[in-house]
Amino acid sequence: MVIRVGTYNVRSMYDDTAALARVIRAMAPDVLCVQEAPRLLGWRRKRAMLARSAGLRVVTGRRWGGVAVLADPGTRAVHAESHLLRPFAGLERRGVAVAVVERDGAAITVASVHLDLHSAARLCHAVEIMDIAKDVARRFGAPLVLAGDVNEQQGGPTWTYLTRTLADCYPLAPRGDGLTFTARAPGKRLDVVLAASGIAVRSCGGVEEAAAADLWAATDHLPVLAELLASRPAGAGTLGELTRA
Repeated sequence: MVIRVGTYNVRSMYDDTAALARVIRAMAPDVLCVQEAPRLLGWRRKRAMLARSAGLRVVTGRRWGGVAVLADPGTRAVHAESHLLRPFAGLERRGVAVAVVERDGAAITVASVHLDLHSAARLCHAVEIMDIAKDVARRFGAPLVLAGDVNEQQGGPTWTYLTRTLADCYPLAPRGDGLTFTARAPGKRLDVVLAASGIAVRSCGGVEEAAAADLWAATDHLPVLAELLASRPAGAGTLGELTRA
């Protein structure tokens, strides 16, 4: 079963929100991991508006940390939880949003992340995130997909740590050049989709269906979309009803 998992840093919706909605609709994700989701006054309303404008709904995401998971109507949310991560003096508060989602009987655990610009905090949070997300994946028997803005390029210590247990989806089935920042002059690949073993990758990369003008106007990052092949365990039924933590 193909599950389309996207990731997008939306820069707190400070830019052209109509263009942002058009880009997400062009992505047509089953699940969307969002970074820099609105956190200030009216944050719930703004997140709901973003989801609704793109034909999605909010599954999970706390105010602080600025990460969220959205899903389309055909993707069932089985479990959702969000956590603040260890604070570091003088640095932005970070978080992780985790959801177990099911589509046509195939289930995956999805974690939306936005790592810090500070290298030590970035690695510390990556370890903390993996502990949280892997625990959820084990409890629900749903392999892990981690997606987000890692604020580091391939070869860095945090990237190396994450890819010890998760595969970088882009080089397995690349679409486009993979560069995501900045949107107008992309020169770095900061936004990634990583997947556990047991998940095959059909494609991963940029959203060619979106208009260039919309990509430039929507936010300062480019989105990434991965088409993942997740298997339904033999003889397995559907998972239980939605629980939140």
